[in-house]
Amino acid sequence: MAQRGIREYHGKRMLARHLDSFIKQGVGYEGHIVLVDENTDWKKLEKENPWLKKEKLVAKPDQLFGKRGKHGLVLVNKNLAETRKWIEERLGKKQVVNGIEGTLTHFIIEPCVAHEAEYYAAIKSAAECDYIYFSLEGGINVEENWDKVVTIKVPVLGGIEEVAAEVDKAMPAELGKNRELVANFLRGLYRYFAAMHFAYLEINPFAIAGKKIVPLDMVAKLDDTAEFLCTEMWGSDIEFPAAFGQNLSPEESKIRELDALSGASLKLTLLNPDGIVWNMVAGGGASVIYADTVCDLGYSKELAMYGEYSGNPSTSLTYEYAKVVLDLMTRKADKKKRPKTLILGGGIANFTDVAKTFTGIIKALNEYGDKLKKVNARIFVRRGGPNYQEGLANLKAAAEKLGVPIEVHGPEYHMTRVVADALKF
Repeated sequence: MAQRGIREYHGKRMLARHLDSFIKQGVGYEGHIVLVDENTDWKKLEKENPWLKKEKLVAKPDQLFGKRGKHGLVLVNKNLAETRKWIEERLGKKQVVNGIEGTLTHFIIEPCVAHEAEYYAAIKSAAECDYIYFSLEGGINVEENWDKVVTIKVPVLGGIEEVAAEVDKAMPAELGKNRELVANFLRGLYRYFAAMHFAYLEINPFAIAGKKIVPLDMVAKLDDTAEFLCTEMWGSDIEFPAAFGQNLSPEESKIRELDALSGASLKLTLLNPDGIVWNMVAGGGASVIYADTVCDLGYSKELAMYGEYSGNPSTSLTYEYAKVVLDLMTRKADKKKRPKTLILGGGIANFTDVAKTFTGIIKALNEYGDKLKKVNARIFVRRGGPNYQEGLANLKAAAEKLGVPIEVHGPEYHMTRVVADALKF
């Protein structure tokens, strides 16, 4: 499971579209919400959402960070003109949140809902079961009052029906006439959570307006490996934005796009583009081990990237991935004239055809042969799995033909020993 955060905008739109179909008596959430960025056409926005001109509004950034109220980033009970002015004064500006600096690029606008009490609800998936959390004291201080949060365990195979009575029993008497409304909401919310393949869903706070449940704030993470199952339910506009302060480079964005188009896994995070150690590792677990080993040996500041390719990617997909890595690696030589080092590492593959993936890497190496020599590149390889002998032989022959120094090892070589070899300058 890959847990990836989504915008509050998309989370609430999904909730409005689908929640009532999972509840015997719907809670009536209408999903009046709009997303604003630098390209927003305000006239079109007003025309398509007439409620914007009729109601008092709430506005806040929508960029995967919390505690917006504590950072003065929530506007409450203003008209559209005031809301637009407030957003435009902040859009594109730098902001420090929890010690992280980023640019404010996306805001949401919703109706301002009058309410007396704020409640907390969350659902989390774990290995042993799912957890439902509820508290009468929602809002920004819920963590400080965690002892007042009710926890309900939902068995993985049993589902919500097995603990329906427990949900009813857990509802505090202080809810009064709203006990059944909230219990009904939590049961339906869990069915929705499971059907939509959420990994985490927090509504903090939510309010009660008449017979309606109104989510005032939301944090949501989806299991992105279910995207092929849920594209229609999630909506065609669903996106997985980078964390606040993490501005993706064009290369990182390209790898994300390739990853989304394939059943294989492709990851790339640039750490130091001027670094001299480039790990192109097969396997998510192996990629962590190789990165840790580079750091353990004292080269953390020289580690250029973290990435991995796995899940038996096609030759063409591996070629595209390798091209991006080699392009970044060969853009400029090291200022201290040290050689750039490419570590093609990995464990022993179960089903990935090593020769096939290496064919894609070889094709990329051939394209970047001259550039590799200009940065004094060296290649160190350790790999095992189906057809690894053929893959290693082909890779060694290709590098030698290009005149690029290379060492190749199979599974008889300790997985991280090749890292120590590569870091002998």
